[in-house]
Amino acid sequence: MSAIRLLVLGAIRSRGRAHGYQVRSDLESWGAHEWSTAKPGSIYHALNRMEHEGLLAAEEAAVSGGPPRTEFTLAGDGEREYLSLLRDALAAEHDARMDVVSAGLGCMTDLPRPEVLTLLRRRLESLEGWRSSVLEHHDPEAPVDEEIGAVGEVLGFWVHSAESAAGWTRSLIERIEGGAHVFAGEEGWRPSGIPS
Repeated sequence: MSAIRLLVLGAIRSRGRAHGYQVRSDLESWGAHEWSTAKPGSIYHALNRMEHEGLLAAEEAAVSGGPPRTEFTLAGDGEREYLSLLRDALAAEHDARMDVVSAGLGCMTDLPRPEVLTLLRRRLESLEGWRSSVLEHHDPEAPVDEEIGAVGEVLGFWVHSAESAAGWTRSLIERIEGGAHVFAGEEGWRPSGIPS
């Protein structure tokens, strides 16, 4: 899955209608250029590709004092694709790209709270399963096994990564259960990316 598709669809969805520069500006304001592949070229490529796929509709808009701009709206299956990508990102397996998981987290309030909790618990199960699987081959408390050498460090890194990601996901679940954020369907909800 591509984080850029999720981010671009989310940015357009949050505005209702947006031209490429607005999408780029929104993603930069979210810091997406730092933690994802959301660079200007990839944003414009994604816009054109998703228009070609029928996920976005493009319309020329006149701008006073300047050339016309192409404005995009979600079209056809654009909404369905956005929500599908969002769900997949939140429930992503342990080996998902971090930019995909990050994009999902940034857009998670576009889903109802109970659904987000279910998806995050699914991700947590994957992380815990991965940790258990690695522990079958590696005991981080045991002395370094010369037979596997530096590979033992890789296994230790995986265990640590799984524990860290699972711990963070648990704390996010607790925060959401405790009322953090305003989710779709709740009073005061606004689409992701819209400052409150």
